[in-house]
Amino acid sequence: MTTPPTTPPGLAAALGRRRAYWHAGVCLVVLVGLAYLARRHWPALHTGAVRLAVADQGWLLAGAAAAVGTWAASAVAQQGAVVRRLPGGRLVAAQFAAGAANHVLPAGLGAGAVNLRFLMRCGLPAARSASALAVKATAGGVVRGVLIAVLAPACPGLLRIPNLSAGAPVAVLVLAVLVVVLVRSRLWPRCRRALATVLADIRAVHASPPRAAALWGGSAAFTALHSLVLITVTQAVELPLSPARVTLLYLAASSAAALLPTPGGIGSLDAALALAFTAAGAPAAAAASAVLGYRLLTVWLPLVPGLVVLGVLVRRKAL
Repeated sequence: MTTPPTTPPGLAAALGRRRAYWHAGVCLVVLVGLAYLARRHWPALHTGAVRLAVADQGWLLAGAAAAVGTWAASAVAQQGAVVRRLPGGRLVAAQFAAGAANHVLPAGLGAGAVNLRFLMRCGLPAARSASALAVKATAGGVVRGVLIAVLAPACPGLLRIPNLSAGAPVAVLVLAVLVVVLVRSRLWPRCRRALATVLADIRAVHASPPRAAALWGGSAAFTALHSLVLITVTQAVELPLSPARVTLLYLAASSAAALLPTPGGIGSLDAALALAFTAAGAPAAAAASAVLGYRLLTVWLPLVPGLVVLGVLVRRKAL
């Protein structure tokens, strides 16, 4: 019986450094582009910041309450993705800490690493912990797709399908070649085993109606609460867009921003939201105010407390 090949430690370290350099390079390019756009549109940003400072405080407090609710919703969804009962208090704290870590590392690596470590500390094997994260991410993606499909007919003309360029067939062909190479490579058995584990966990979760309700309900609540944060901010700065249109624009912009591996979507999500609002007819200053307010409530205010909670969890060996 032959043993499966292992990656030499030196090669693994080199690959890890290469991935880190690649992520850092992409982040640097995005941040430089954001700085250029900020300099170019500085009058609108300045006016937006001033407008946010005098916005309706009641709406902003409602947005802050919705932002707090996102951590509870994320905890409910994570519990729904796991058959084993998790400690509730530490689970919510881990989601709060994961949100802070997600704004430090790119492409959701921070949140994934924190949740993976938390589940393993709760006694789940590494494979099952990773599978639980995949189940939760899949449910979140499905919820977003369903909401976009429901809201798009209610807001006709808001989302426009981009015209496919001549390079689109080439991109499809390259993707097909990559899939074929993956299937024929040595990585395919591992990918197939991982996929089988995820499907088995999905069946196990849906065998328990309370777990399935927690998974889908928590995922839907998480997305809805993030949309509600943005809606309250747009109401506070008097952005002339209806809540349904704001929600649809947020779902589309955040889905597009997820393609860029920036920490917490910083830069990519800001630009996508501002572009979506202005394209929908909102004034540039009001759009800038809404984006700044949303980021203030979901990123900047919770960042330092979240990192403190992360340190406490690490010190108490909960992570």
